[in-house]
Amino acid sequence: MICECFLTVRTYECDSNGHVNNANYLNYLEYARYELLKSVGFDYPSMVKAGYGVYVARVEIDYKKSAWAEDELLIRSWPIKKGAVSGVIAQCILRGEEIIAEAKVTWAFVDSKGVPTRIPPQWDMPGLRPEKPQP
Repeated sequence: MICECFLTVRTYECDSNGHVNNANYLNYLEYARYELLKSVGFDYPSMVKAGYGVYVARVEIDYKKSAWAEDELLIRSWPIKKGAVSGVIAQCILRGEEIIAEAKVTWAFVDSKGVPTRIPPQWDMPGLRPEKPQP
């Protein structure tokens, strides 16, 4: 499953050269991953109340083009790897057909002490697993 969400670049996210500051792409990706979790039925607030968390362990970003104030961006997110404790989500930020950035984000499910732990069944959503290629 590919989750798509849109956002408009705000002026305060741009640097003195007029393009989006590279650190803001992390916020865009975070927003889109949360939307992916919601779209697969993952109840993040309940998970936090139960004393668990989802931590980002690694982010790889390839910047391809600049984004500018008022650009309408599309962010696509989809799972590419899933284990008992962690996984990887691929993400692509686009302006129209142009790829602005591509990312891979490794995440881990953790307990109340921040220790990686097996995902309990109520949060081990099928949508977090990569889709099998069709024959």
